[in-house]
Amino acid sequence: MDDLLFSIGEFSLASGLTIKTLRFYHEEGVLRPSHIDPQSGYRYYAVSQVESARAIAFLRGLGFPLAEIKSLIEDGHSDERIVELMQRRQAALRSRIAHDRKTLRLLEQFISERQVRTMSDEQFEVHEKMLDSLLIAGIRTKGRYRDCGKAFGQIGKAYGRYIRGTPFLLHYDTEFKEDDADFEACMPLRQGRQLDGVSLRELPGARCASLLHKGPYDELGRSYAKLLKYVKERGYSIEMPTREVYIKGPGMIFKGNPKNYLTEIQFPLRSGSGGNS
Repeated sequence: MDDLLFSIGEFSLASGLTIKTLRFYHEEGVLRPSHIDPQSGYRYYAVSQVESARAIAFLRGLGFPLAEIKSLIEDGHSDERIVELMQRRQAALRSRIAHDRKTLRLLEQFISERQVRTMSDEQFEVHEKMLDSLLIAGIRTKGRYRDCGKAFGQIGKAYGRYIRGTPFLLHYDTEFKEDDADFEACMPLRQGRQLDGVSLRELPGARCASLLHKGPYDELGRSYAKLLKYVKERGYSIEMPTREVYIKGPGMIFKGNPKNYLTEIQFPLRSGSGGNS
């Protein structure tokens, strides 16, 4: 025996494998002791086997089956064989990630649909309520409504952990505009500091008429008509800007089902406005 030998306990310390695991690997023929005392039956491992033991532990941690590891060890750790096994594992992981993403998307849709179904019809009627004042970060711009995502992304990146609620838009127009709409993407904050290009301020509380819209954004017009009808029938005056609060919409990764988007339209009411109610 030219190589220095470790007892199984010493080899366990050097390799980071338990004695129980070393015995198991011996039984499976994955890592055989360099010497076994014929009288005591004690196992002894060569110093040169430490790296083999560490390689086995690494591969097991990656989920490689013992049969493949045994084959790798017997091949003498050829670089080609190692690369081949790693590429195979890489492909398997990519396939699993794709499957998990699909499963996550389906679960998200399933949960969303069930949550929406539990909402009563009453929740989709016009309500009047008080809105609390909010500390907000806002980016005001003119353009197409669908361009608001970029502004929300800027705010999210800038304030991250200080965000404390759902994103919303403030609409400053009293009419629908296709290409030059005046709106402000906002997010409520716990705290924050002023940054260039972002308006950090307190949005005052207000009494509002509110309606929950379920469905795609391009169908919001029906809910706007319902809310405007409610306000006009009661002789109310709307205090600009109005608000769209995005309770459930497309996520960062998955778009979700637009039929299940939830948007709350809020018309702040001018102080002192009133009518028949």
